[in-house]
Amino acid sequence: MEAVRRATRPIPRRRFYDQATTVPAADGYAVRLDDKPVRTPARRMLAAPTPALAEALAAEWQAQRDVIDPAHMPLTRLANAIIDGVAERPGPVAEEVAKYLASDLMCYRAASPRALVEREARHWDPILAWARDALGAHFRCGEGVTYVVQSEAALTAARAAIPDDPWRLGAVHAATTLTGSALIALALARGRLPVEEAWQAAYVDEDWNMEQWGRDELALARRAVRFAEFTAAATVLRSLGE
Repeated sequence: MEAVRRATRPIPRRRFYDQATTVPAADGYAVRLDDKPVRTPARRMLAAPTPALAEALAAEWQAQRDVIDPAHMPLTRLANAIIDGVAERPGPVAEEVAKYLASDLMCYRAASPRALVEREARHWDPILAWARDALGAHFRCGEGVTYVVQSEAALTAARAAIPDDPWRLGAVHAATTLTGSALIALALARGRLPVEEAWQAAYVDEDWNMEQWGRDELALARRAVRFAEFTAAATVLRSLGE
């Protein structure tokens, strides 16, 4: 997936088309530029499994102005990664998501100050409760960075919730790596968390530190880019349903 991401960062090309549209195709619903197909970096057709997702991709292309800038097309980049990478090798992608479960962000809590402890609990405890009740996965928590060993039963139950459909899997993988939490990604995929709530849960500690020590504008700029990518993953999941 990272190789696909690197391949989608060329020098911006000038816009060469008037209209981005969609049409039914063998692979679902294809994006067309003035009735010409769009190709992924691996020269596959850019097509989505649902009309809504294809329309969202076409809207991203239509929104480009004088040049086509892949940096401003997170949904297209994710689609390329799924079509060229995840679809052919879903197993390693699912395994990478599963690795996050063994050391999930929400299982490592601050010991102090009290306000941070309470904020982490407010954002994270409902997600852990959802994993316990909906997935049958009871995760243990600890303080600090000392490794917490999770039960095999919890890991097995949570792994079973990782989707095997390439589009859902690719979106869950993206959400996992962007947040550092497979449980946040799975809750997002199951409709348990809205996008903003999921994103806030991922940045509880960073937001706290900025409140204490001041805003880090460079970090916030990076986060804005990551949030656009996270929103793209959420768009894929929302278009496909649970």
